[in-house]
Amino acid sequence: MTVSVLIADDQAVVRAGLAMLVDSQPDLAVVGQAANGEEAVRLTAELLPDVVLMDIRMPVVDGIEATRRIRGTGTSPSPRVVILTTYDLDEYVFDALRVGARGFLLKHAPPEDLLRGIRTAVEGGALLSPSVTIRLIEAFAADRPRPARRPPAMARLTPREHEVFDLVVAGRTNTEISRSLGVAETTVKTHLGHVLEKLGLRDRVHVVIFAYEHALAAPSPS
Repeated sequence: MTVSVLIADDQAVVRAGLAMLVDSQPDLAVVGQAANGEEAVRLTAELLPDVVLMDIRMPVVDGIEATRRIRGTGTSPSPRVVILTTYDLDEYVFDALRVGARGFLLKHAPPEDLLRGIRTAVEGGALLSPSVTIRLIEAFAADRPRPARRPPAMARLTPREHEVFDLVVAGRTNTEISRSLGVAETTVKTHLGHVLEKLGLRDRVHVVIFAYEHALAAPSPS
């Protein structure tokens, strides 16, 4: 199945670069481009893309408001929105996730991460740039009570799965984990799948949330 993608960015050169990257993949295809948030909302309604790559700072209507409108249309299935921006300010991250974005990636991220963000969104998961993930979860965990007991489900993980768990919590990508452990990236994906299944979690973002909720990781000192 080919995944249809709409690109929304007010800079023509950025749209062209993203379109070239997306169209280079056999399973992805750009179906439209928008220069502002209002146009993104209109084209999404007309073209019904699987994924919208959405910039935040755009004229007429910004990316956050455009995402809110797209996610609020009631269309089934609703297009997945992945925020793609040069800004990783907390206010943007929280607002984007609050209105229903399925990913928050920085434009200077490696191309493979951008492509992974699209595919992860289609599969129903969420992908955040590692630095964004850590800051987001630290903020999330700041006011949470710290449990006194290690969750029993952790005992179901194998030693290798524990290693993968810890590296995901540290914000490492699958590629970085494969290099760190000296195994193939497909092997990392298999281990991560087992971790998600055994802990009853949906995606790697929820792995990090789980770790902070159960005192398996601590927020960095301020």
